[in-house]
Amino acid sequence: MSDKTYDVSQVRSYLQGLQTRIADALGALDGTPFGVDAWQRPAGERLRGGGITRILENGALLERGGVGFSDVAGEQLPPSATALRPHLAGRGFEAMGVSLVMHPRNPYCPTAHMNVRMLAATKEGEAPVFWFGGGMDLTPYYGFEEDAVHFHGVCRDALAPFGAELYPRFKRWCDDYFFLKHRNETRGVGGIFFDDFDELGFERSFAMVRSVGDAFVNAYLPLLEKRRATPYGQRERDFQGYRRGRYVEFNLVYDRGTLFGLQSGGRTESILMSMPPVANWRYDWQPEPGSPEARLYGDFLKPRDWLV
Repeated sequence: MSDKTYDVSQVRSYLQGLQTRIADALGALDGTPFGVDAWQRPAGERLRGGGITRILENGALLERGGVGFSDVAGEQLPPSATALRPHLAGRGFEAMGVSLVMHPRNPYCPTAHMNVRMLAATKEGEAPVFWFGGGMDLTPYYGFEEDAVHFHGVCRDALAPFGAELYPRFKRWCDDYFFLKHRNETRGVGGIFFDDFDELGFERSFAMVRSVGDAFVNAYLPLLEKRRATPYGQRERDFQGYRRGRYVEFNLVYDRGTLFGLQSGGRTESILMSMPPVANWRYDWQPEPGSPEARLYGDFLKPRDWLV
């Protein structure tokens, strides 16, 4: 959508503030502040701009947590950005967003991902064509129905002011997107996902994105507080590492944000901060029937309406 009210400065200001609020909240819960790594693309490269990576590793609660803000521009949209908009191929672009992944140490605490972003296709003499994307999803290693219900309830409430149809629509989109086709399983219990979104106009679409970004702390932190003291042993850690392998597979094979960053020449260290610190793979492994690990597969790793 071309929109003369497009104002990149208000998007940038919101995203920078969101990054700070989320990193500060999670750092306070962990008891360890997130470090700050500001970066800038070297002059003369095909990608211009920079960003800030907020990172925490080896914390008391978070084995790794990263909250990244990036604001970059280039001369040509990468293929991942024009897959659904081939008529924009060859345009320049500006992309900015906040992307985070939290990998707790305790296997009973779920991993969470959230991303909100805006991309504008630019062409000299024409108004920018903008769209938004983002969402959040939850990846438990040991499933709790009440946790999934809480997470989805917060997602639904964040979208409700913008149309009752958005939550079921974005929930289905999330289930379809975070699906490992080669494993025939979902990555977790889902949440919401949307991309190439501009149908509400710039101001209203941006307001929806703000509502989603602002909801993350309420969706996720109560789950960490509830599960962080649950006792666990090596069995649970081994299973956590095995399931984290699925996270790696999805991010490297399917994730549009990862592909966009790598295809556009982005900063690899910041792009791959979403990877878990420890993961493992086992050949043709199956959980024991009736075990908590088997219950994850049977009850949680398939699309399901959590709010009935």
